[in-house]
Amino acid sequence: MSSTPFDEGAVVDSPTEWVKSHIQSYLSTDGAEGHEFRNGAPTLLLSVLGRRSGVWRRSALIYGRAGDAYVVVASKGGAPQDPAWYTNLVAEPSVHVQVKGEKFMARARVAAGDERARLWDAMAEIWPDYNDYQTKTEREIPVVVLDPVAS
Repeated sequence: MSSTPFDEGAVVDSPTEWVKSHIQSYLSTDGAEGHEFRNGAPTLLLSVLGRRSGVWRRSALIYGRAGDAYVVVASKGGAPQDPAWYTNLVAEPSVHVQVKGEKFMARARVAAGDERARLWDAMAEIWPDYNDYQTKTEREIPVVVLDPVAS
C-alpha cells in the first residue's frame, strides 16, 4: 500500500453521479456538507483496496458507533449480491476511514452471532430501511465493524 486514499488522486469514487457528488461535497468541506444524509443519518467515507484492480475505491456509508469502533451495513438496498466495497473489504480488511475531518486507518471485521444482532438493531434505529432491505434478499446482510488502528 504505497499510496493511501488520503493522497489526492489516489482513489476512485463511485461512478454513480449522486454518490460521487455526495463524496466530493463531503471531502471539500470535511463533512460539513455530506456528513448528515437523509433524515440526519451520519455518514462516513470508507476506502477499500480493489481486490482485482489494486485501486483504492471510496464509498459514502451510513454509520453507527460501538465504543471506539464504527459500524456500517453492507445492504446494497437489499440486492441479492453484496456490494463491491464489502467484497473488497473481506479480501483486504485494512481500510481507510474519514469521519468529518478525521482520517484514520481501521481494520474491518464482519460481526456475527449476538454481536451482529445487537449491532443490526442499533443500525436499524439509525436507518430503519435496513429492515426492509433484509426482507428483499435471501442473504444475511453483513454488519461490518471498523476498528481504528494506531498509525
